[in-house]
Amino acid sequence: MELTLATILVAFAGVFLISFMRGAFGGGFAIIGVPLLSIVMDPVAAGGLLAPLFIAMDVYALRYWKPSTWSKPDLVLLVPGLVTGIGIGYFVFRALDHRAIAILMAAITLAFVGLWLIRGAEVTPHPRSGPKAVAAGFTSGITTMVAHSGGPPLAMYLLPLGLSKEIYAGTTSLFFTVGNATKLVPWLLLAQPSAATWKLMVLCLLTIPIGVWSGWRLHGVLDQRQVYRACYGLLVVTALKLLWDGVSGYVA
Repeated sequence: MELTLATILVAFAGVFLISFMRGAFGGGFAIIGVPLLSIVMDPVAAGGLLAPLFIAMDVYALRYWKPSTWSKPDLVLLVPGLVTGIGIGYFVFRALDHRAIAILMAAITLAFVGLWLIRGAEVTPHPRSGPKAVAAGFTSGITTMVAHSGGPPLAMYLLPLGLSKEIYAGTTSLFFTVGNATKLVPWLLLAQPSAATWKLMVLCLLTIPIGVWSGWRLHGVLDQRQVYRACYGLLVVTALKLLWDGVSGYVA
């Protein structure tokens, strides 16, 4: 990867978009920014670039998503599965077919959103479930390691709980703070960033504060229903991106 002006501008745009989503919805939609980065680098290099930047986003986002916004009963159930899933995901990344995983995750996500639309696109709170939480955390760990797409499994568990928009975003934020810290070393081992990549990381740090802040401001403007509708809409975008990645990988 050459550190050209075009590379820097595209990386700025991608990192800003991911930071914005972090501030607005707590995270989980990093895959939406990855296509921009893929214009100037291959997906594995993009993963290596993003892994340390996620940590910077997490630290800055804690200014807004404080402990009062965390659903601790859910995190206690979710986090152990997340950490285990990341460990499994490391070996999945090295050994199994990423395309099939992407297609399967896309199909499940689209089915989840479809059921929500059938029910009238309203949030009907459901009681929390220990087994569902563990399964969601585990699946999110695998998909965040394999494709930076840990958001759908987590959202499929949290959205039906009907949490307030602040608790939803804060819980999501802390969940991915733990996840990003856990997968940092595995991703650096897989990607082995070059000197140019490390320089680009430093430059991209400049976009994180304004990106997270801008997203947080949007979160404050949107009401409960708008935030939930936006999250479901973003799940569709994420699923379609996963589906494209999977199918195009077989066609190419």
